[in-house]
Amino acid sequence: MRKIRLSVFFFALCIIPLIGSLGSSIISASSSRIAVLHIEGTIVPVVADYIDRGISQAEDENADVCIIELNTPGGLLDSTERIVTTIMNADVPIVVYVSPKGAWAASAGTFITLSANIAAMTPGSTIGAAHPVSAGGEEIPEDQMKKIVEFSAKWMKTIAQERGRNMEEAELAVTESKSFTDVDALECNLIDLRADNLEDLISQINGREVVLANGEEITINTTGYATARNEMNTIEEFLQTISNPNIAYILFTLASIGLITEISNAGMVFPGVIGGISLFLAFYSLGVLNAYWGGLALILLAIGLFVAEYFTASFGLLTTGGVVSLVMGSLILFSHSPGVEVNRGLIAGVTTATAAFSIFVIGAIIRGQRRRKATGAEGMIGKTAIAKTPLDPTGTVQSEGELWTAITESDKIAPGEEVVISKVETLKLWVTRKSGDLERR
Repeated sequence: MRKIRLSVFFFALCIIPLIGSLGSSIISASSSRIAVLHIEGTIVPVVADYIDRGISQAEDENADVCIIELNTPGGLLDSTERIVTTIMNADVPIVVYVSPKGAWAASAGTFITLSANIAAMTPGSTIGAAHPVSAGGEEIPEDQMKKIVEFSAKWMKTIAQERGRNMEEAELAVTESKSFTDVDALECNLIDLRADNLEDLISQINGREVVLANGEEITINTTGYATARNEMNTIEEFLQTISNPNIAYILFTLASIGLITEISNAGMVFPGVIGGISLFLAFYSLGVLNAYWGGLALILLAIGLFVAEYFTASFGLLTTGGVVSLVMGSLILFSHSPGVEVNRGLIAGVTTATAAFSIFVIGAIIRGQRRRKATGAEGMIGKTAIAKTPLDPTGTVQSEGELWTAITESDKIAPGEEVVISKVETLKLWVTRKSGDLERR
């Protein structure tokens, strides 16, 4: 009987972990993964990069659904086009949720919201006013504006038609800048539902059927869901911040002031360094350069600053500017490529090695400048010579096997006495009696 009890005990010890592991697998298999992205602010290139990266990651991780929380006043047309294209060709169901209360999906946000498989809004939010305007606020020629409005209206209508939404009302958001509250948008069939919060949204989309770009019909299952937030990384947040029109204006102003100051007062260095870095960042902010070319330009600027340090007495200002430019350029170089990122440790290592090399070279140059010249006229100063004729005050001395005309700055010097060369003037030496000889006297 005792043996039976022991056998049962050991069997239990073996089987319980297996049961626990099987139970965990069953729970894991039955739960759904929900990826959550968040857009806050103007739609700019880095936001399009972020959405591309987030949706690609959701696809790679086999997420059941990807929710994009949206709150934007609008943004750039080309960036909006990239986001809409990414959403409409995703291999995972996309839900765009205008939130929190008081949020809006104006202009570019309207295109993004309507392009989703499921569009939702929180109570108190608004959508619409998608009439195109210029980025800088300047007036667009009438014929050109007509073309832009016509294209945008048809594009909006195509998106609404693809998603089974109200094409007429969607088109009015572009042509007449029509806006809609969350209640209006639901009644006009521009959105699919209203949700008080994220949990309410997840509950309402459970069981809904959507059709992906490849034609596959999927029923969304959010039973026992687990959310995974995928926020912007530090570099993306930095690029979005400097893409703000106000920041772009400040950067361009700093660049202008810095470069003008450096040109008018050559050699100040600091204004030129700040102006150069600000200029490339402003070019990115204003859309002249994308992240790749902006990063490359900053790295090339860093190389130029390092080289300039060897020819300019800037006391390390150029090297400091080069380090800052190299780090910033390296960080943003591949920020536009989803899944491709330069290792931070590698950036730190390369920057440290480059800075150390620059400091070493600069130190060598400074030490070389401070070292006494060993050749030529300057190299003779401080050396000892021997008087060959009386110096009273002019005579002849021998230095390094050569005879020189010398003029003494001391009392009369007799032949054979040692003198020290204090100055070289054309072919004449100015000498003084060596202190040892004076003491022997």
